[in-house]
Amino acid sequence: MGSSCEDDRRAQGGAEWGVWVGYMRHCSWRSWRCARRWAPGVRRLGPPARPPLLRPASRGLRRLSRRWSGPWRAWSTGLSRQEASGSCGATAHQVVCATRSGGLVGRSRANGKITWQVLAAGSGKSAGLVVDSAHERAVSGVGGVLQAANLRTGRAAWTKRLAVGRVYVGIGAADGTVYAFDAPLHTAGNVALTALRASDGTPLWRRDVAADPVEGIAAFGGRVYTTDGRRVTARTARTGDTVATSPPGTACPHLASGGHYLVCTGSPLSAEDVFPPMRRLDPTTLEPLPTPKDTGQKPVRALISPDGVLMLFEASAEDSSAGDWNAYDLKSRRRLWSYYDTTPEGAFTDGRFVTFTPGNDRVTRGRVITIDLHTGPQATGAAAPAMSASYPQTRDGEGPLLIVPGDTARHVVVMARTHGSLRSMPLP
Repeated sequence: MGSSCEDDRRAQGGAEWGVWVGYMRHCSWRSWRCARRWAPGVRRLGPPARPPLLRPASRGLRRLSRRWSGPWRAWSTGLSRQEASGSCGATAHQVVCATRSGGLVGRSRANGKITWQVLAAGSGKSAGLVVDSAHERAVSGVGGVLQAANLRTGRAAWTKRLAVGRVYVGIGAADGTVYAFDAPLHTAGNVALTALRASDGTPLWRRDVAADPVEGIAAFGGRVYTTDGRRVTARTARTGDTVATSPPGTACPHLASGGHYLVCTGSPLSAEDVFPPMRRLDPTTLEPLPTPKDTGQKPVRALISPDGVLMLFEASAEDSSAGDWNAYDLKSRRRLWSYYDTTPEGAFTDGRFVTFTPGNDRVTRGRVITIDLHTGPQATGAAAPAMSASYPQTRDGEGPLLIVPGDTARHVVVMARTHGSLRSMPLP
């Protein structure tokens, strides 16, 4: 933490940063709509004893930074009850977790120990967590409150509160701007999108929007994109003015993005058994572009690499607990490879796709696997798949989540949700 965040900027290769939307995998702002339709409940078993939390006093923070500094190493640590109910992200320098009440906790990359904490007393549904390493901010949303922390100092950066009766239902960040959806707490009503300066929380603009906050937001190239299921709207990141909409007939139940690519897929929350084909959109005009053909199954999760490989977890509409990760090259418009799996957890790092091995495979289950993005699981030699050892946190029953600090870290962090804990391990 005592070192500069310049490595984070270099790790991004100067490319547009894209959007972190507090993945649906963290059961965050997705629950805003799910609560109105299915009201799911997640029961977590008792976590380990709560580790000590530290107030971010400047002298103590400097002392801890020296004692717990160093490169990424292998470690395992328990999470507090508040952290285990939240979500976590990472930069090249640290792990950052959001608590159930909207607070933020920084942990050392060297041993997982707590190095700073920003307290909060919020309540309600989580709108997610975004970690903007390039601009040294982490932002969490709970109920009607946004809380931001300075990643360099470990202190509170700013706080924003909505009027009574409205709550945040989704957040994202790109290019030094935080984007926050809010909606009425108890009734269906207008959804608003607000842009705030990441450094100090200054509101830049606010617009009532026709958008489904759980179905994706993207921002790059000076624009921010949303979908209402029927069409995609592009707005200028500077003023929020509408500059383009997708043509009629271009259904977009879910908007996926990565690099400078936009792809519409069917919704993972849909109760239907027929899904519209995925379509790539031109970021400038929002006109459909030639797109590889998908399998027609339910699209559960979509990730797009900076070089245009779409990883789409597709499963049966009747049972999405198992399916296939399919790799599609958006530039050559062909499917590259497929990998059977029982989790929609995945991430990119160093030209490889990272996920967990199938939970129903007795030989390989409970491991992290990395697969070359272009040659797939059948590759040999240096491009061959690689697997980690099996750990308690990587077992299927833990509902594990992947946290990738970036290409330069050469480590991956696994968050176990059933028994709250974190494990850092070298990238296989």
